[in-house]
Amino acid sequence: MNKKKQIRKKMKSSLEELEKLVYEQSSYLISKRLFELEDWRNANTIGITISNGTEVDTWQIIRRAWTDGKRIVVPKCLTESKELLFKQITDFTQLEKVFFGLYEPKAEQEAIDKHQIDLLIVPGLAFMKDGYRLGFGGGYYDRFLADYKGNTVSLAFQRQLVESLPIEDFDKPVKKIITDQEVVVCHA
Repeated sequence: MNKKKQIRKKMKSSLEELEKLVYEQSSYLISKRLFELEDWRNANTIGITISNGTEVDTWQIIRRAWTDGKRIVVPKCLTESKELLFKQITDFTQLEKVFFGLYEPKAEQEAIDKHQIDLLIVPGLAFMKDGYRLGFGGGYYDRFLADYKGNTVSLAFQRQLVESLPIEDFDKPVKKIITDQEVVVCHA
């Protein structure tokens, strides 16, 4: 098993150990820190995934964005080209369950240009404080980030911060990592 697979397996196991009340409180603290950021306040269009399983809860973040009058765009994975297409949703019924129980925008939702996204919330399993991350595999976000110019943040439980990760040439760091204990400004 390669190093990335080992880290993914270990981190998934660690996240599964989170008690429900700790998960809820930590997700709340992470979203609270996000809402306090100037990046959030200044963003009109926010790219975000629909959380699943042990990921930081993004459902509450999406509800808050709608309340604040922000536009939410959610990625659709194009498996053949390994690309992400972001599509606007204005309510949760515009989503459908796809592979691995993930929610994505329905096919009829119109895609937007990536450069319209002011703030992209980038998912991941493990993070270093310099902004490099280990995703779920597939490289979808690294390809998307290659020419993306907007702000990037990742949401993580404190236990997802690690000392080191295997980094490759195509890996793209995020600018900030928001945890239940701190906001890390990254300097990759």
